[in-house]
Amino acid sequence: MRVEAFVCRKPDENREDVYRFLLRRNRRLYGVAYTLDNVGDIYLVGQMALSAVDADEVDRVLGQVLEVVDSDFNALLELGFRSSIQREWQWRLSRGESLQNLQAFAHLRPTTMQSAQRDEKELGG
Repeated sequence: MRVEAFVCRKPDENREDVYRFLLRRNRRLYGVAYTLDNVGDIYLVGQMALSAVDADEVDRVLGQVLEVVDSDFNALLELGFRSSIQREWQWRLSRGESLQNLQAFAHLRPTTMQSAQRDEKELGG
C-alpha cells in the first residue's frame, strides 16, 4: 500500500533551509517521509507491505500524514515563500483586500504603509 500527499510547490527561496527542515523532520516521522518530485515540489510519502496493513495501521499512518502536514505547512511556506508572503501583505493592505487567510503570517505584516512601500522597493516590487 502506498500513501502520497502533496504538501507544497517547489520553494522560491531558502531551499537549503527548507530541505534541512524536511530532513530533520523525517527523523521523527512514523511510516512516511518527505520527498521531492522531479520539479522540486514537496510530498509526504509512505509505503507498507499489504501483509502489514490493518485498520489500526492505516489509521496511524493517515493520522501521521494529517498531523505532519497540519503542523509543518505554515513553517514550510514561511521558509520557502517569505518574500511572496510579504508582497501579498503589501498588496492587500494597499488595496484594502481581505487579510483573513494571512493571519498565520501576521508577524510578517508591515507595521505601516510607509514601511510596506519601502519593503516593496527592496523586494523588487
